[in-house]
Amino acid sequence: MKLLRIQKLNKLKNKNRGNIKLIKAIDKLISEIESAKWKKPTDIKETRPDADCVHSDGFYFFDLNVHRTMILIVFEDNEATVIWTGSHDEYDKTFKGNKTTIEKWLRIKKLI
Repeated sequence: MKLLRIQKLNKLKNKNRGNIKLIKAIDKLISEIESAKWKKPTDIKETRPDADCVHSDGFYFFDLNVHRTMILIVFEDNEATVIWTGSHDEYDKTFKGNKTTIEKWLRIKKLI
């Protein structure tokens, strides 16, 4: 699977250079997405139990618990695009932890 906007993940890694566990978790996420052969949503959950489908158009949050980092990715046509990255606190501030707010944010950004 092709991973687009990977620079968002690289920026997150650079911002947290001293956090080896987080960098390894991001590298693992990148590797798993790039090698994925997912055909349906349940395939994603089998590989990544931290994946949470937040919109039926293929938007998923991944919760990297090693640093409480949240990453929003959309999956379409054998491509994955990084949409948003941030800490869990930034996630709570931006999305308030509910799918209605996430959907509103996606609409404002013209992603759905």
